[in-house]
Amino acid sequence: MRIPFRSLTFWIFVGLFGGMLAGQVFGMAIVPIAQPLADVFLRLLRMAVMPLIITSLTAAVISVGGRRDLGILGAKTFGYYITTSLLAILTGQILVNILKPGVGSAIELQEDVTEIPAVSQGPTELLLNLIPENPFGALAEGNVLPVIFFCILFGYFVTRLDDPRKAFLGNFFQAAFQAMMKLTRAVIWTAPLGVFGINARIVATTGFEAFRSLGFYFGVVLVGLFIHALVTLPLLVFFVTRKNPFRHYRGMPPALVTGFSTGSTIVTLPLTMEAVTRNSGVSDKIASFVLPIGATVNMDGTALYECVAVIFIAQVYGFALSFEQQLIIVLTALLASIGAASVPMAGLVMMSIILTAVGLPLEGVAIILAVDRVLDMFRTTVNILSDSCGAVIVAKLDGENVLEPVESRRPDPTRQAGHR
Repeated sequence: MRIPFRSLTFWIFVGLFGGMLAGQVFGMAIVPIAQPLADVFLRLLRMAVMPLIITSLTAAVISVGGRRDLGILGAKTFGYYITTSLLAILTGQILVNILKPGVGSAIELQEDVTEIPAVSQGPTELLLNLIPENPFGALAEGNVLPVIFFCILFGYFVTRLDDPRKAFLGNFFQAAFQAMMKLTRAVIWTAPLGVFGINARIVATTGFEAFRSLGFYFGVVLVGLFIHALVTLPLLVFFVTRKNPFRHYRGMPPALVTGFSTGSTIVTLPLTMEAVTRNSGVSDKIASFVLPIGATVNMDGTALYECVAVIFIAQVYGFALSFEQQLIIVLTALLASIGAASVPMAGLVMMSIILTAVGLPLEGVAIILAVDRVLDMFRTTVNILSDSCGAVIVAKLDGENVLEPVESRRPDPTRQAGHR
């Protein structure tokens, strides 16, 4: 078996276990080396966050808004995406509040946090602060939510331009996004050093007890993903189609296994389209509309993970958030997630954006990064499953006959031959 020495995941685990070993062996003597490594990684991550928000969000909105046939079919599609994302977030929110994986954690974080700015605002103040008086000022100050609001609005109105100008700006932001993806990949390749530094410091100062709550957090996210995939989504399919949802699930293994292995919704798109059209009876028209948009904006697994992760990190910092405060985090996560599926290592990058948006330090990212790659495989699988269920549900709402046995949907070749 070949060891994937060129895999980022491999080197992140090298950084993780190397940092833990160095912290145990050298103790506090490793901190002067570990701390600069952690600081460089976090500064590079902060550098990439705002340009990535601007280019990815604007490009995604222009791409989705530029599609034709965005009337009733588009309303059904986006209605499904918003509903399932909120159900996924609610599942994660309930679990993380019942199980409280971050409460009493032994993880010692360097930065001292006295408040979470996003949750210290009232609903009216939060809505007003979404609208930037000066978008460039918000960008310079690192105020994420006003920048997100402006990018969505700007991207929408780009789609209302005449064709030459719309195409020019669409191509510009797509090109800028591709450039930022390359830059972000380069930044992410410094993650092993950052993971080494942060985990070496944690083990040197608190020992291995700190990682017990991290394993607990991992389990909470995994349970939430399984509930959403095996309970919530099948129930939605059943309520709409009144047919056995696992008839649809039987055709999904090739797409799900590929998505689990690659961690990419986009790469798996051809297999997902093949599964929903051939196995579940969805028309090419519905599949070719719903699935590409879903691969861009529908991320149930990622939304659940982000909700649990942010509340877990807040718990580690010692914040007992009320339901109303958590609701603001939930809405922030939902708003910040548009267009994230195309971003490399979307979990790490989107967590950076959301933590910045709610006002929590980025060092929390490096803690959960230890288990992020494994969770990424599971949440990508849930994202793909949700996209496919969305295609079935939208097709049924559009009047198509889905989830029928293959024999009843396809003509019998022998019967056709007999009529010749």
